Amino acid sequence: MAKIASVSVGHYRIPLDTPLSDSTHGVMTAFELVTVRVRDTDGAEGTGYTYTTGRNGGAIQSILAREIPEIVAGEEADRIEHLWNRVWWGLHYGGRGGPTVLALSAFDIALWDLKARRANLPLWRLLGGYDPAVPCYAGGIDLELSIDELLKQTDRNLEKGFRAIKMKVGRKRLSEDVERVAAMRKHLGDDFPLMVDANMKWSVDEAIRAARAFQPFGLVWLEEPIIPDDVAGHARVVHEGGMPIAAGENLRTLWEFKQLIASGGVTYPEPDVTNCGGVTPFMKVAHLAEAYNLPVTSHGAHDITVHLLAACPNRSYLEAHGFGLDRYIAEPLVLRDGNAIAPDRPGHGVTFDWKALAATAPA
Repeated sequence: MAKIASVSVGHYRIPLDTPLSDSTHGVMTAFELVTVRVRDTDGAEGTGYTYTTGRNGGAIQSILAREIPEIVAGEEADRIEHLWNRVWWGLHYGGRGGPTVLALSAFDIALWDLKARRANLPLWRLLGGYDPAVPCYAGGIDLELSIDELLKQTDRNLEKGFRAIKMKVGRKRLSEDVERVAAMRKHLGDDFPLMVDANMKWSVDEAIRAARAFQPFGLVWLEEPIIPDDVAGHARVVHEGGMPIAAGENLRTLWEFKQLIASGGVTYPEPDVTNCGGVTPFMKVAHLAEAYNLPVTSHGAHDITVHLLAACPNRSYLEAHGFGLDRYIAEPLVLRDGNAIAPDRPGHGVTFDWKALAATAPA
C-alpha cells in the first residue's frame, strides 16, 4: 500500500471584494487560507484546506508543517481513521480544539481527496453517493448593510441562481433586526426560504425574545443565537423560542455535537468540515443527526462540503459562504435550479491556482 511521502503547507491572506460584517467578528476585509498537500509514495496527491476570519493562520500552518508530518510519516495513506486518531491523540494534550483541530481538518480533507483520486471517484460517490443536487443558499455576511444595500445584494444572489438566502441579525436594537427581516420577507415573498444568523450575539433570554419576534416571518431557522458552549441554553431557546435553531459551526468535536443534539438544543446541526476535524467527523455528525431524525446543514467551504451533503440522505441546505475561493480555483461551484451540483471530477475536484495564491502569501 502507498504510504505518506510528504506534507506541503501554504498560508495565504485572501482579500475580500467587499468588507463583510457580523455581530461578533466585526468588519472583515480578508480571510486566511491554510492549505495542505499530501503526496504518497506512488506520486498521487490530495489537497485539503481550512480558513480563519483573519487570525491564527500562522498557528495552524505551524501545526501542519511541524507537528503532523512527524506523527504520520511512513503511515499508509488510505488508513484514514487510523491516521485521524494518531493525529488526534498525538496532539491531544495541547489540542482538543482551536488551531489544532483546524489543522487536523485540513489534513483529513487532503487524505479523503487523495483516496477518492486514487479510486478515480468523486468524493460524494466514495462517501455513499446519495444525490449530487444539493439545495443551496447564499450566506450573506451583511449586518452593516443598509436595507437598500441588503435588498440589492439579494437581487444579485437571485440573479446568480440562488433560491434560498441567509441574512445577518444581531444589531444593537432588536427592532432594527425585525425591520430588516420584514423588508427581506416582503421583497422575497411569503414562501421563499429565508434564514437569519445571529453569530452568538445574545444571552439566552435575549435569543428567546428575538426568536419570538421573528416568528411571523416564517424563517427556515435562526442560526447561532447564543454562545456554542451553553448546551442547556440552546435547549431553552429551541423550546421557548418556538423557532428551528441551526448551530454547530463553532463546535470542534463529534462529542460536542452529541451533547447538543441529545439535549434537544439544535434543529439543524451545522458542522464545518474545515474546523470540526475534517470529512471523517463531519460524516459521523451527519449520521448522528440522521439517527435523531434531524436534517444536517453546513457552514463554509462549500466547494468541498457539497460532496459531503450529496452523500447524506438527511441533508438540508448547503451554505455558499461569503469566504469564497472562485478567483483561485479552476472550476467554482455550479448552481442549477437552486441546487449546488457536486462535481464528477475525481476527489473533491478543487484545483487551486497556486501561482495566483502565492501573490496573497503574508510577508
